[in-house]
Amino acid sequence: MTAQTAPKQTDTPHTPPLPHAKPESLGLSVSRLQKMSDALKREVDKGTLPGATIMVVRRGHIGWFEAIGRQGPATSQQMSHNTIFRIFSMTKPIVSVGIMTLLEEGHFLLADPVAKFIPEFSDQKVGIERNGKLELVAVQQPMTIQDLLRHTSGITYDHTGNSLVQQLYKNSQLRNRKITNAEHAAMVAALPLICQPGAEWNYSRSTDILGRIIEIISGKSLGAFLAERILAPLEMSETAFHASQPHAARLAEPFPTDPWTGEKVQLFNMLEKPLMESGGGGLVSTTMDYARFCQMLLNGGALDGNRIIGRKTLELMTSDHLAPDVKIQGGLVPPGHGFGLGFAVRTHQGIAPFPGSVGQFFWSGMAGTFFFIDPKEDLFAVFMMQGPGQRQHTRTLVRDLIYASVE
Repeated sequence: MTAQTAPKQTDTPHTPPLPHAKPESLGLSVSRLQKMSDALKREVDKGTLPGATIMVVRRGHIGWFEAIGRQGPATSQQMSHNTIFRIFSMTKPIVSVGIMTLLEEGHFLLADPVAKFIPEFSDQKVGIERNGKLELVAVQQPMTIQDLLRHTSGITYDHTGNSLVQQLYKNSQLRNRKITNAEHAAMVAALPLICQPGAEWNYSRSTDILGRIIEIISGKSLGAFLAERILAPLEMSETAFHASQPHAARLAEPFPTDPWTGEKVQLFNMLEKPLMESGGGGLVSTTMDYARFCQMLLNGGALDGNRIIGRKTLELMTSDHLAPDVKIQGGLVPPGHGFGLGFAVRTHQGIAPFPGSVGQFFWSGMAGTFFFIDPKEDLFAVFMMQGPGQRQHTRTLVRDLIYASVE
């Protein structure tokens, strides 16, 4: 049973759905897709996650779309097809596409230094740890816009490690949602880099800086720019930097404490309008909204007659941009993968601990949302939940079970 009819809500969204088709007509096994939903229901029954949505789309049609469990642990509201989620870093692909539309208009080159647009980046230093102290050295080459897109900028995140540079990040105001994008960029520029630009892949606030560059070039707020260039043309009417009060009954929430570790879970208030529109992680969205974005990408940059980005530009973005000597730090880029301009990209059929196809690209969000797009199979999936501690396990579980259904 594909559960393709969403429960009625008091506040009906306006996002047009993608067309539906029977799974068998799309080369998908119903019984195997049901096993995927059953596995997720077991996680809900065990108390691992409050609820989730899963959509599988092949050949331009939805073959499976199910809402499982509840929207949150403190509500009896069932998870719905139009539940709203914090998508965190799934904001990054949208912003990356956004800035590349400005490349297509000739506003910059990928090799342009970031300091050309944000002068505060012209005097950055690299922090080298020696004998427990931080030594600042000059950059060997300027950080470029391409470095921001592929996370080789030398910028970092405070939650991905505990180096001396990351401790400076932790002691800063970078997590404050009441600063502007301009103030945030100036703060990042004032902190030392964790490595030389171009030397390593470090997951980072780089996409937040891209968001600020979008504002500088366009003369608009990041939210206004994304709405004009991507969200409105794709009719992603539920995607924004906050949810409005009438939608309060549709918000997904996590457990207050992680069911595996017992650590407290604190996510931002989706109803609160932030001053900082975080290009790296600030958007909220629905499963269908993000599916329309994915279908546009799978189509080569267009959906329903609206071209968002050029086909060859998108091919560039979904190619591996990491040279062999670039060291990948952390575990977010799995074995057998590289990283493009806003997406992780599968480079090997094997090596990775889950199935897929060479050329597949994807990304995910800290609270548990993720998507993958497989051009070879004409397939994509969108998974939404608010379970930060379970995100890595669930990403692999869902991948395994979706690919098991492909015939």
